[in-house]
Order: sequence, then structure tokens, then C-alpha cells
Amino acid sequence: MDLRLDGKRALVTGSTAGIGFAIAEGLAREGAVVVVNGRTERRVAEAADAIVRETGGTATGITADLGTAKGVDALLDQAGRIDILVNNVGIFEPVEFSNISDEAWQTIFDVNVMSGVRLSRALVPGMVERGWGRIIFISSESGVQIPAEMVHYGVTKTAQLALSRGIAESVAGTGVTSNAVLPGPTRSDGVVDFVEKLASEQKADKETFERDFVKTMRPSSLIGRFAETEEVANLVVFLCGEGSSAITGASLRVDGGVVRSIV
Repeated sequence: MDLRLDGKRALVTGSTAGIGFAIAEGLAREGAVVVVNGRTERRVAEAADAIVRETGGTATGITADLGTAKGVDALLDQAGRIDILVNNVGIFEPVEFSNISDEAWQTIFDVNVMSGVRLSRALVPGMVERGWGRIIFISSESGVQIPAEMVHYGVTKTAQLALSRGIAESVAGTGVTSNAVLPGPTRSDGVVDFVEKLASEQKADKETFERDFVKTMRPSSLIGRFAETEEVANLVVFLCGEGSSAITGASLRVDGGVVRSIV
């Protein structure tokens, strides 16, 4: 399938590693001009160089902390025209609910939700004016099955689902679409580090611990393993293409069957 992304400019937030990097790389392979984002210049430059090297495509980088309005403004000042916005940047931290401070709530909401609010608010009008655009939020199965070990994270992922749908409603009939993607447990850098830390603390073999983790923490998983970042990216890249123009206002799962609901 030709996704017809040649020349489209795509901004993928939080894209120096993990799911974000895989999405940026996938979009570059399809001909999009990719803008990589992260908080450190070195990692942004390395990610952009790697994408160019691996795909032969075009990638540039913008260093900005999107957890603040100032950081979002700094990115927007450099971004230029954006046709595709993938709101991927996000943080998580397992904390018992009673120990989640007001500061922690505010920080995770600013990064996971407000970054997407601010970027979408700024970029959607240009997409509407041009009659084409894609907004995608990388949410999580945790948005519909709130994890007891990090309630604040789950709440932000639910908020992204509502935000994505609301934007879709606001741009109905304009040629701009807005969707959310819900990955399940995925072998991203942050998750791997988290699992390795737990395995080390419990003096367990990493591979065995990983399988047991999925069985214990996400027992409804039908694939019984962590998904690879490319498996998530494949869906996102398709949603960015011309062939997905009838898909909008949707929440699409690439969760390995973790969510048991059929709707």
C-alpha cells in the first residue's frame, strides 16, 4: 500500500528511543520528512542521524522539554509546517496511590496531556486551512484498565482518549483526522529498564521474569509477551497515511489482546 506520505512533515514527540523512535523511523521510510524531538541535544542528534542512515530518508531534530509551555513554544518556533503530529512523549512511574503527591500528579499531567493539548491547539488550524492533517495520541491500554500500581499514569492515558475524540469532533469534515493508539506492554527502553531493575531486585533471570511479569501483571494478554516497538509503529504509520482517511475519532488497540472488551 502506498501511504502517499512523500513530502509530508511529521513531528513525533519523545522520539529519541522506544515507540517514538520506531514511529519516526517508519514515517521516514514512507517518505515523510520527520522532526525528531527529545530533551537532550545529543540524543536528538543521534536519533535523527540514525533515521537518515537506516532509511535514506530525511530527519531533523528539535530539542525541547514539552512538559512546559515554554518548551512547547520553543519547539513550535522551529518546527515550521507540520502535517502529522504524533503525541508520543510520556512518562510513567509505579507509585502507590496514597503516595502520589500533588507535584507528581501535576508533572505527569503536564507531560502526558498538556504537551498534546498545546501542540494540537497550535498546529490544527494550519492543517484545517490546508485541508489535510493527522493528529495521533499514543495512549495505552492503561487508559481503559487503570493500573493499581500507577493510577496517575492511567488517568492521563484516559484523558488522551477523550482529547483525541474531542479534537476529531472539532475538525469534522475538514480532511484532518484525530485518533488514539493504545499499546499494551511494549519492549521500549523505559519498560526494559523497569523490568531489568525489578528482575535484579528479585535476583531473577531477566527473560523468565519478563514472561512472568506479563502473566502476573497483564494476565489477559493473548500474545503472552511484550510487543516490539515496530509492531506499535506499524499501526501508527498506517493511520498517518492517505488510506486511513475514514478513520477518525477512534481508539485503536495494539495491546496484544490485554483489553478483554470487544468494543
